[in-house]
Amino acid sequence: MAGYFIDFAIASALIVVLTALMGNISNTIGERLFGRNKSGKHVEASRRIQQGWKVVGGKK
Repeated sequence: MAGYFIDFAIASALIVVLTALMGNISNTIGERLFGRNKSGKHVEASRRIQQGWKVVGGKK
């Protein structure tokens, strides 16, 4: 009977871990396959928009 509970716990843990990681794995695969040249697109657009802004906050 203890063996059954151990197997159940292992299977449950694997299901939870795989479910938790499935989104990250599919996102990474999608970015690698379909993202090609778009990896820095939003970062560059943000830098271009913020160019010339005054720096506020932080230490001087």
